[in-house]
Amino acid sequence: MCGINGFVSQSPLETKTINGIMETMNNEIIHRGPDQDGFFTENNQKFSIGMAMRRLSIIDLTTGKQPIFSSDNQKIIVFNGEIYNYKKLKQEHLVGYNFKTNSDTEVIIALYEKYGVDSFSLLDGMFAFSIYDKTLNKVFIARDFFGEKPLFYCSNLDGFYWCSELKSILKIFPTKPKISKQGINLYFQLHYIPAPFTIYDSIFKLEANHYLELDCVSSNYEIKEIKENSISNYSHINKEEAVKKNRELVYKSVESRSVSDVPIGTFLSGGVDSSIVSLCLAHQTDKKIETFSVGFDKKSFDETDKSRTVAKIINSNHHEFILSENDLAESIDAILLNFDEPFADSSALPTYLVANQTKQFVTVALTGDGGDEVYGGYNKYYMGRMNRNYTKYVPQAFHVFSEHILNTLWHSKEDQRGLLFKAKRFMKAVNYEGDFYFDIVSLAFLESERKEIFNSNTYLEDPLSYFKKIIGANNKSLTDFRNIDRLLSLEGDLLVKVDRAAMLASLECRAPFLNRDLWEFTSSLPESYLINNWDKKHMLKESFKQYFPKDFLNKSKKGFGAPVGDWMRGVLKLELLFYTEKSFIEEQNIFNYEVISKLVNNHVEGKIDNTIRVFTYFCFQKWYKNNF
Repeated sequence: MCGINGFVSQSPLETKTINGIMETMNNEIIHRGPDQDGFFTENNQKFSIGMAMRRLSIIDLTTGKQPIFSSDNQKIIVFNGEIYNYKKLKQEHLVGYNFKTNSDTEVIIALYEKYGVDSFSLLDGMFAFSIYDKTLNKVFIARDFFGEKPLFYCSNLDGFYWCSELKSILKIFPTKPKISKQGINLYFQLHYIPAPFTIYDSIFKLEANHYLELDCVSSNYEIKEIKENSISNYSHINKEEAVKKNRELVYKSVESRSVSDVPIGTFLSGGVDSSIVSLCLAHQTDKKIETFSVGFDKKSFDETDKSRTVAKIINSNHHEFILSENDLAESIDAILLNFDEPFADSSALPTYLVANQTKQFVTVALTGDGGDEVYGGYNKYYMGRMNRNYTKYVPQAFHVFSEHILNTLWHSKEDQRGLLFKAKRFMKAVNYEGDFYFDIVSLAFLESERKEIFNSNTYLEDPLSYFKKIIGANNKSLTDFRNIDRLLSLEGDLLVKVDRAAMLASLECRAPFLNRDLWEFTSSLPESYLINNWDKKHMLKESFKQYFPKDFLNKSKKGFGAPVGDWMRGVLKLELLFYTEKSFIEEQNIFNYEVISKLVNNHVEGKIDNTIRVFTYFCFQKWYKNNF
């Protein structure tokens, strides 16, 4: 696990200058790789190039230092991530290759030397890497299938830059780029910004499962999808066979993601996904495994009893951390500002705190991330079926009237996400035009609400149009919904949260459910295997129910959130009110003061709970104040 940086300039630069740029960029991401750094520079009459990395040593601790060269010394790689099938790839494709290290990084460059860009589809792992090919005068920058590892890039008059975190590019720019209209509208609709967009006009994210081909001489570049060579189809498999095959694939994935030359453990929340990952890891070793969970001193958010139950079942060395407002107050600036752009997933806060504690015991932690997307585990997948039935039988005019009545008569004063909360959210997201699921994933402000909070200079109609063109309209099936989540919320929210929060603590997190074989397997099954009537993640639970007490895997779980609604009435209140002062908002020239003031004051005064929207606003303002 590492962080990478690089740039290409058409101007001939001295080696000292190139090194200075690389060191400046690299110093911004020491937390991603505190163990080592590495540099490559080259200048000629046509262009100058620099590549650098920071390393967190996980595999091949002694000889895995980067950059790594190909056997002909004409291709150079810097790499962030882990390739889980690298040993298998060596045996099947690279017999006779003269390896100088035991690292997965050298396998990538050896495969590229043999197959070129076609080799990228062979990789099972989480990765972002750049390869400089001297024979072609080109750089190839690639990102993994799910987008577990980040990659930012920027092309301007000074050259072409890429990096693992925005802070590296921002550090070398003399002035901050302008705020992106697309980026800010996406953020206030989703509470995060998915690839290819960022909060800045001129900086982009490389989309998951794509590579960028840069011509170093002309500085022109193309972005292309990484094509899979062949995809298995399981559409005709019966349910009993599917359960058996799924169990086999999950065990295999956990095994591949537990290869490490440093201590390893698991995040154990007590939910279905983390419980099964922890169970599989425990079954694969004779030693007690290390498990870690986090709870809150607010009991309605605390579910540590579930993780204790699983820890007893698998006989792990269980570590439990209980968080309070004081823990948050000490870390919130470091956590939120580390994202480098506005990001309002409240679970980032406990994710960092548990990662920071976990790092005291292990260097790698397996997580249950991706289980909901792979197996159909979200309540919102029910809502897809409900929306189809609702809009079929309920006239649109009656729906509008009913929604108005519900909004008028029912206001929650606390962050209680029970039945009424879900009913209100469903009513708000009901859509008669076919964009229903895009409204469901818009957790912050819907279209009409963004139009109210922004001034006319900021508001952009339908910022999700880019993704609707890619995914298509009238998404109706569970597979459609899961693909939207993979491209939007998984890449833009969940994986960003885990990567930045864990790497801030210099902890590597691996997600066994984020395995392309598992994704292709579940995507080719009948949808009833994933959601059986109202039983979510049916296939996963059926595969492992024999190892847990009866109905344990069917127990409801709140999710890995944090009581930020309370915190914004308490420890964060003064800061929130400062961001809502009329002079501050008018100077920004972004928001409608009257609307924002009412939204915030209703929440702070306990009249109406606006937790998600107010926290989205709070995180933006904290980012804005720090940067502008």
